[in-house]
Amino acid sequence: MNAIEAAPAKINLCLHVTGQRDDGYHLLDSLVAFASVGDTVSARPWQGLSLSITGPEGEGLSAGADNLVLRAARLMGARDLALTLDKRLPLASGIGGGSSDAAACLRLLAQRMNTPLPSRKLVLALGADVPVCLDPRACRMRGIGEEIIPLPPLPPVWLVLVNPRIEVPTPLVFRALSQRDNPALPETVPQWDNAAALCDWLAAQRNDLEAPAIAIAPVIGQVLDVLGATDGCALARMSGSGATCFGMFGSQGAADQAATTIRATFPNWWCVSTRLRQ
Repeated sequence: MNAIEAAPAKINLCLHVTGQRDDGYHLLDSLVAFASVGDTVSARPWQGLSLSITGPEGEGLSAGADNLVLRAARLMGARDLALTLDKRLPLASGIGGGSSDAAACLRLLAQRMNTPLPSRKLVLALGADVPVCLDPRACRMRGIGEEIIPLPPLPPVWLVLVNPRIEVPTPLVFRALSQRDNPALPETVPQWDNAAALCDWLAAQRNDLEAPAIAIAPVIGQVLDVLGATDGCALARMSGSGATCFGMFGSQGAADQAATTIRATFPNWWCVSTRLRQ
């Protein structure tokens, strides 16, 4: 019997870099949410442990032993399973695709094997973003990804996600940071009554990786300008270390129309309309 688990896109609605540890890891303070769009991970009985990759964004992704889905399966002690990753999110795009895939595999196998999830320390070893993806709902993430504070459900918000089909290596973006000890988010995060209130609050926050990413790949700045110029866009920002950017909208119709316009003008860009998961 096949089992399937969603691996939704992770969106850093804001991302403040607040310091750097002696071991080189950067300290973050980020408001994280998840979109309805994403990959899926499925499993079926098989002899041995294998991984197949399908989907429109799977080209170039290795199904070898270092793939995060297989690493997550080995962490769970899985055996005799054929895993399939249906890849819908662009690779290395700043929306947590690989981390969300690994987290989906962990959830899927924990349910299938009727066993607890591994400790957060073991999960963190798979990647800094994997723990926050284990429970894909709005939260505040601090430290190197180990401190996760759940938030009340966000108001209904629609997004347009755009990636200009470039990869910006995360280490390169962090190295290009001019300042690593930036102010954190406000100590208390409010509960927003509507999308406008959320966008107004987010507009006063930052993604500290945006400027260095644009310096490395100026097309990211173009994406932000294009998103910001669409009708109904309340906020345009880069997610994570890029290159995917998002525009926030108060209605599905406005988001769908913006995505249609962008796809027609920039057919080589990856562009989807989606909604934040509640």
